Amino acid sequence: MSPLAALRRWGSRLVGPSGPWSPDSISAAVSGFGVMSGFGALDEELAQAIQPDERRSAPTIGWRRAVLVAVALAGCGLAFLLARHLALSPTLPLNWRLDARGALVLPAGPEAATPAAAAAERERVLVAVSAPGQPRLPVDGLLVQRSARWQVDDERRDRQLAQQSGFDARLATGSVTLHFRNAPNATLAVHERGFTGLGFMFWPLAALALLLMLLGAVLPLARADRRNLGFLVMCQAQAGNLAFVAAQSVDGLGGGGLVPAFEAPLRAGLDLLTAAATLHVLAPARSGEDGEAPWGFALALAGWAVALGFAPLFHFGNRAELWWWAQGLTAALLALACWAAAYTYRATSDPYVLVTRRFVAAALVVWLLVTGTLAATADLPGTAAGTAAVASAMWTLFAGSLLLLSPFVSRSRRLLRELALLAGISTVATSVDLLFAALFALGPFASLTLAVFLALGVYAGVRQWLLNQMMASQVLTTERTFEQIYRLARDVQANPARYPARAAQLLRELFDPLEVMPLARDIKEARVLGNGTALVVPIVGAEEGGDPPPAAAVLRFARRGRRLFSQDDARLAERVIDQLKRAVAYDRAVEQGRAEERQRIAQDLHDDIGARLLTLMYQAQSPEMEDYIRHTLKDLKTLSRGLAAGETRLTHAAAEWKADLAQRAAAAHVELDWHFEADRDPRLGVVPWSALTRVLRELVSNALAHSGATRIEVRLRLASARLTLRVSDNGRGRAPHEWAHGLGLGGVRKRIKQLGGNVTWRENGTAGIVCEVEVPGFAEGGPALPGSKNTISLPEPGEAGAST
Repeated sequence: MSPLAALRRWGSRLVGPSGPWSPDSISAAVSGFGVMSGFGALDEELAQAIQPDERRSAPTIGWRRAVLVAVALAGCGLAFLLARHLALSPTLPLNWRLDARGALVLPAGPEAATPAAAAAERERVLVAVSAPGQPRLPVDGLLVQRSARWQVDDERRDRQLAQQSGFDARLATGSVTLHFRNAPNATLAVHERGFTGLGFMFWPLAALALLLMLLGAVLPLARADRRNLGFLVMCQAQAGNLAFVAAQSVDGLGGGGLVPAFEAPLRAGLDLLTAAATLHVLAPARSGEDGEAPWGFALALAGWAVALGFAPLFHFGNRAELWWWAQGLTAALLALACWAAAYTYRATSDPYVLVTRRFVAAALVVWLLVTGTLAATADLPGTAAGTAAVASAMWTLFAGSLLLLSPFVSRSRRLLRELALLAGISTVATSVDLLFAALFALGPFASLTLAVFLALGVYAGVRQWLLNQMMASQVLTTERTFEQIYRLARDVQANPARYPARAAQLLRELFDPLEVMPLARDIKEARVLGNGTALVVPIVGAEEGGDPPPAAAVLRFARRGRRLFSQDDARLAERVIDQLKRAVAYDRAVEQGRAEERQRIAQDLHDDIGARLLTLMYQAQSPEMEDYIRHTLKDLKTLSRGLAAGETRLTHAAAEWKADLAQRAAAAHVELDWHFEADRDPRLGVVPWSALTRVLRELVSNALAHSGATRIEVRLRLASARLTLRVSDNGRGRAPHEWAHGLGLGGVRKRIKQLGGNVTWRENGTAGIVCEVEVPGFAEGGPALPGSKNTISLPEPGEAGAST
């Protein structure tokens, strides 16, 4: 297979339907740039995600795949042409260094006849270069500074370009003579660099530039909007900068770099294009709900005008202060981009804008640090020039890593995160190295050692904080999560219809989103949309019997717009919902076992104890005993029916309580005043029914047995899901705070606490005691009764009727 066919086949696999760079595979990961100014692109993606499979429109990826293949082939071709150009360039494979005065020092060459001569020539200082037919060219340390872009002084930049172009012209003759200050001249033959002479840094930098170029091409193909086009410009500009850095990293003296005469204004223009595209991406297109923001368009247009006019103006016009203009304009555009991002975030609360603003702010800080450091150390000779070159190269790598990371902030690309962080820390370390050398007159080794230790300390101390701030992500704790799962599971078990609302409530408490929307669609699994701005979670599955209707929840903007959703959040949401379903199913199984056991006990009570009481009633020796056993049978019937029924309407239970208490009061010759009001009629499970039944009996029995009262008043009221019970008498009981609560009153407290309420006793004016019970949230979601209230009264003892 030919190399071209193999390359084409590799490109087809890379961007094919199942490839990692296919439009379908990457569009979900890079769609965040389309949602910075509103919900339009996110809504489109959401609509596509929730459509049934048979209704989804088939993506037209044929032409996009062809374009990506073409871009990949073009990028590989450009990388090959660059490598071939550098490999064919003539060079001298010499080792060199700069001394403390900035002079170019070469080691002893093979022309040294003896070891003594080699030792004498070990510190040969190169002062000029000549070639057949070429005059002598004076040279110094500027010859080995590959990049003119980061040369602060205009005069030094012109001297650097003159020396490098003259040296390359003499290399082209095939033979050069090196003139040394303290050693004989040496004439050397010039050879091509070859692919093996490109150095180990060229290929990683070229691969990174190619990757950035491909990523920039994928974004507008996934969704063609103005922000993705701006990201395309950013990626291509920084890919060009990386190509320049790769070309300048080759080994050998001479023959390095790419179009050195145009490099300074061209690379400055690329940096300005990156800053202008950043401003274009973050400039607001809409101002909240007020419509268009025309100043955002004008701001972006001004940025493009500055960036596009800079390179031609400084190349063909006056180049005075080129470096300062480039650095200042780039910093100004980045600062405007930060301000525009802050304005857009206030208008939309989009967490992706917040993360992007942090990226831009980090880039601006590093840019200002590098700029200030190079300006402060511009006059330092010697190794400071090499450190400055490393700092500028690390800045380019840092900017490229941020661009690579931007589309994947919610996809847990930890390698990209660490790469961006390390590149930024390395840029800071080299800048601090220069500052130490300039401000404290430290030697190269001492300044480098201090800078490295300082950078490592900063990296170890603030790494996690920086990652959290850059990614707008935080670790969620689990203790409160499982507490909420248990509480909501009990609530859902009592009322399964509340499951979707309770599941959405749990997700809201987990992620604190700015908005939660119900979605009546069948979603198979949780997924992150809008590059972390939204999370779709299926919450169906808790209803009993039949197939439950599909349901899901859409969460927008986690932590009120201050963080992004991640794939870890999607997995956490699925697990939490699954645990909620399991908890509901477990409670349902436990309740079913309890119901079966209650039915068995009720049946045994009816068949065994009821039959014996009936026999005793027929054998009673007096009418009073027969009447007592008859009422006991009635109580047993009420108890067994309540145990077997499982659920009882509140109005039915109130009628039974009224009849039971009326019979007890009539037997004790006490007047009972009963009042019942309710704005809804919920179903009472066994637990609340049993608790209220026993509480009412205990309170009335205590009043009948111990107070000597002639009148007992019972008021039961249910309003706005709050149950209140008030039992008062006119007996002789006083000072309830001094009572010793035994099994009776202690049981009242325990049962009311089980219902989530509280109970208090106090004196009833001048005579008697009042017991007040309050249970909030007693009947949420119960059916409302017709009319404002339902009142059941018992004006006379013994009456069993009810009026509404």
